[in-house]
Amino acid sequence: MKKKNSQKSRGSLMEDLNKLYRQMEDQYNNVANQLNLSCAVCNDNCCSSYFKHHTYIEWAYLWDGIQTCSQEKRELFLQRAKDYVRESEQSLRQGKTPNLMCPLNTGGWCEMYEYRLMICRLHGVPNQIKMPNGSIKNFPGCDPCQRMTAKMDKFPALDRTPLYIRLVELERQFTGKKGKSLPKVDMTIAEMLVKGAPPVP
Repeated sequence: MKKKNSQKSRGSLMEDLNKLYRQMEDQYNNVANQLNLSCAVCNDNCCSSYFKHHTYIEWAYLWDGIQTCSQEKRELFLQRAKDYVRESEQSLRQGKTPNLMCPLNTGGWCEMYEYRLMICRLHGVPNQIKMPNGSIKNFPGCDPCQRMTAKMDKFPALDRTPLYIRLVELERQFTGKKGKSLPKVDMTIAEMLVKGAPPVP
């Protein structure tokens, strides 16, 4: 009798990631609503923040989205990404944090909103992470949120811990046996576009 293969298919893992993203959105919206924080009336744009992303499964998910675009749109994103990488490297060499618009943003709006990654979904509201040693790391949220909460004695915060744990589980399933030999992911969205689709199925 053959042993049943318990490994999930790529499509199934992407569905699981999409479910996790929906959980993130629900928890984000819960905290944002309590704070009366809305991106719709904000003059800032988080898409110019310098974010690094760290999982192959999210890199692959983003590329699934890119493949739904026309060739013309993909070429536009790629050219913007190359410009972003060049300019960000220049800023980093000067000891400055890059302040550049994400290559997927057009006119202030993300054109791959459905496929945006974890940090893009959670940045904004106050949040915290419980570290393995039991300590708590607190993050204040975006600048408008920080100005808002500075006037409050107490305010809600999103607990990223279970969301991170679940993402790590999905990453391990996605990379499988290759996971231990693959280099660590530490890239901006622009770098993910320039490097192409990730080296995992």
